[in-house]
Amino acid sequence: MFYNQPPKLSLKSLWNKAGPPKQLAWGYLGVLIFMMGDGVEQGWLSPYLIEKGISMQYSATLFTMYGVAIAVSSWFSGVLAEGFGPRRTMLTGVVLYILGTIGFVGYGLPDLDYGIMLFMYTIRGFGYPLFAYSFLVWITYRSPRKKLGSAVGWFWFVFTGGLNVLGAYYSSWAIRELGYLNTLWSSVFWVLVGAFFAIIMNKDKFKSSDDKKRNTRRQELIKGLTIVTEQPKVLVGGVVRIINTTAQFAFPVFIPTYLAGYGFTTTEWLQIWGTIFTANIAFNLIFGFIGDLFGWRNTVLWFGGVGCGISTLLFFYSPVLFGNSFWPVMLCGILWGILLAGYVPLSALVPSLVKKDKGAAMSILNLGAGLAVFAGPAIVGLFIGSLGNEGVVWILAGLYFLSAVLTCFITLPEHAKTASGITKTNAIRPAE
Repeated sequence: MFYNQPPKLSLKSLWNKAGPPKQLAWGYLGVLIFMMGDGVEQGWLSPYLIEKGISMQYSATLFTMYGVAIAVSSWFSGVLAEGFGPRRTMLTGVVLYILGTIGFVGYGLPDLDYGIMLFMYTIRGFGYPLFAYSFLVWITYRSPRKKLGSAVGWFWFVFTGGLNVLGAYYSSWAIRELGYLNTLWSSVFWVLVGAFFAIIMNKDKFKSSDDKKRNTRRQELIKGLTIVTEQPKVLVGGVVRIINTTAQFAFPVFIPTYLAGYGFTTTEWLQIWGTIFTANIAFNLIFGFIGDLFGWRNTVLWFGGVGCGISTLLFFYSPVLFGNSFWPVMLCGILWGILLAGYVPLSALVPSLVKKDKGAAMSILNLGAGLAVFAGPAIVGLFIGSLGNEGVVWILAGLYFLSAVLTCFITLPEHAKTASGITKTNAIRPAE
């Protein structure tokens, strides 16, 4: 007798099922390297400025204005990517990043000229959202429906892997070997390498689902605002996205000095921060698959909102519980980083709320991501003086719990219920 044998699962077929969309592979690599360059200063610039004599409030203001630029740029990234094409929008981001770096590092930092620093760091902030989030719009149009959750999971894998992992580990080496200013200059090299892969080596052709009846570019920009009145749930998703990474951008402003009070060095902090996001990027992929199976909304609500609220408090109080014991504090931070990845399915959930104008929906989501860069330092600057470190952390934890409540209201319309773990298909159509 002959029996049917199960098909052999080769590495190639496994990669085709679990890997990122093949046609965009060079783009993913480019985002990884670009964000590594962008992330070289994230873990140490605030304590460096404070050590040089800039107050924590002034440092927080610098990062707040940087966040404002990122927020504006994040909103524009979606509608510009749809109106002008992601490739042109990404190139614009590269140019702005390099101009901002030249002004900030070349003219502001050497003499600690705060006015120049504030202006040029703000210009620099327009760079990475136009580059990275335009590519995320590209992904939402060009990914197969059944792989959308994992495709955006791969995006956040390379985005976070570059910004928070490779950037942190590279800078922990570079500031010792190259010095602080040269480390910042080296970011230009990595940004150019990333741009080469994502813009030049990436040969995929972007095609919007609305190519037959394109809106004018002006209408595309307006749609990026009016969609929140037409689809209020998109606005709710944008608010949840703000909360998602608010703590991620608040922590580097005050946690290094907080941990220093318990005997942790800057190098140890960078190692903790880098390891947190090493775990995070792995679970960005895992939660992409979990979201496709368990439901996008359920994953964001329970793992993201509730999980991050609890783990934020645990991470903050870990040195109180364990003193300057490196590994227990590290493990508590890793738990927070893992649960932070629970928000990954939001990038599949929000654009699935609309049948078309997905670029506009992504603009609101990207705006939320940018506003988090503003909101995190702003919360520190506003409340650190009156409430102290502990009060700031309780605000951040409370926001996570609020996001869980808000997520309950992000329900999919009937046309998209095939996308969130209810059936086997996804709701966003790739370009034909």
